[in-house]
Formats: sequence, C-alpha cells, structure tokens
Amino acid sequence: MKDDKNFDVIIVGGSYAGLSAAMALGRSLRQVLIIDSGLPCNRQTPHSHNFITHDGEKPSVIAKKAKEQVLNYPTVRFHKGLAVSGKKTSNGFEINTENGELFSAKKLIFATGVEDIMPGIQGFSACWGISVIHCPYCHGYEFSGKKTAIMANGERALHLASLVNNLSTDLTILTSGEANFSVEQAAKLKKHGVTVIDEPVSKIQHKNGWVEKVIFKGNKAIAFDAVYAAIPFRQHSSIPVELGCDLTEQGHIVVDNFQKTTIKGVFACGDNTSMMRSVANAVAAGNLAGAMVNKELVEENF
Repeated sequence: MKDDKNFDVIIVGGSYAGLSAAMALGRSLRQVLIIDSGLPCNRQTPHSHNFITHDGEKPSVIAKKAKEQVLNYPTVRFHKGLAVSGKKTSNGFEINTENGELFSAKKLIFATGVEDIMPGIQGFSACWGISVIHCPYCHGYEFSGKKTAIMANGERALHLASLVNNLSTDLTILTSGEANFSVEQAAKLKKHGVTVIDEPVSKIQHKNGWVEKVIFKGNKAIAFDAVYAAIPFRQHSSIPVELGCDLTEQGHIVVDNFQKTTIKGVFACGDNTSMMRSVANAVAAGNLAGAMVNKELVEENF
C-alpha cells in the first residue's frame, strides 16, 4: 500500500456488501480502504439461508471467510473503526472516524446497512433474527408447518400473511391495536383461515431467543414457534444524507441500476438501499457497486 491515508475508494461498512465491493476493486488493483465497526445487523442470527453454496452457514463464518479472501488482495486494507462524518473535497472525499482518524478517497461506497428499531416488548430484541424474524425467504423454510404469528397491521400484515400462508396453515396476525384491514382484506384472511388478534403484546416468553409464548397486556398467553415482525428501521450511518444523498419514502438510499446515489462519486449497496435484506442480495449489489466504481475511475483516467 503506497499511502495509508489516501485511497482510490473508501468503503464504509465491511460486511457482505462492502466486502463484495472490495473484492471487485481489489481484483482491479484499486487502492481500497474498508472501514467497519464490527456490528452487522444479523449478528444474532444462527444460520444464513437462501444463499447458494452457503445455505445454512453461520453468518459470521461467511463474513470471516469473505474477509480473509478479500484481504488476500494486496491493495485492500481493512480498518476497524466507526466512520462518523464525511465531506466533499476538491479531490474527492474525506471520512473521519470516531477515534479522530482522517482518510481520503476519490470515490465512496456506503455498505452501512440499516438499524432496526425494536419495539418496547420484553423479549423481542433477544429473539430478533432467531425466532422473531423478518423474511420468509431467509427463515421461512425452517419454520414451515409451525405455529406462526405475524406482528404487523394493514397492508404489510396482509403481504406477510400471503407469503407465510404457503409455509404454515396455523397463522395468526397480531395487530397490537385496532386491526386496519379493508372489508376485502378481512374476507381474504378469513378465507385462508388466518386469525387476527388486536390485543397489545407486552412480552415474548422465550428460551435463549427461541419463542415459547406471546404474552398480551391482559396476561393472556398463546404458544407460538415463530413470529414474523415488520418493524421500522433507520439508516445505520448518517453520513450519506449529510453528503446530500437522497432517501426514498421508505428510508432507503436512492440508487440507480448501477448502485450510484444522487451524489456524484458516491455509491451505496446492500440493506441500506433495498428492502431485499439477504446475504445473497448484499453480495450481488456489492459486486456491482465495485465494478461500477472501477468503471468510473477508468473513464476518468483513460
């Protein structure tokens, strides 16, 4: 590495999307710095699924192997730290870390993911990613045929119910308040045998993250094996917005088909840009982002 402060590309976020982008760039001999705080959002999840060749593997094992392979490329460097601010400069961009370190690069890639906002329900966060889950494609097969709850309301609950109904016929929607379904939606749920309970949930009884019962505010308890939950999120890093990157109405970073944000020279990939939250999708998006950043560098210098 010629310079330990100045790079062709800084990648903020060193999980699946960031590492995938780094590999594409490392193989093109780009000087790359990955900055990562070491807190991936799926760190509690015991197994990753729906990613061919890695189905059923522990997420941390996939990430460890990916990091080892990426760092085999001599122009890629990994820096453990938290990026806290960034700015545009005449030559590109600067990124500051929590420890006061300053790095610069011609291009930026944000693979920073999102932060899930946990509800105030006792036991919820301890089960998140284990048996309180977000995605039928990532987790559904393992809970097929099991007694399943969906913590959501309205259109989101109906969407999840339609997907999960293919996996389990014992399905209950927990709206934690007045149910918000149209007459047509309610009829559809009834037709498919989906029960709706509107009592607020106060607690999830579990053992080491595995759901046993859902406890309601009136102390009624119902046993479940799995709970799907649609919860809000926020961007894990505020730097893209501070740089001027637009967000969608749902809160994702706006990118085009080549992972470019609305700010020239800034790219984003992974969960921070897409509702398709999976390891496979993050790897694919990161690979594309790395290739497109390299393409821009080529066009600017050739």
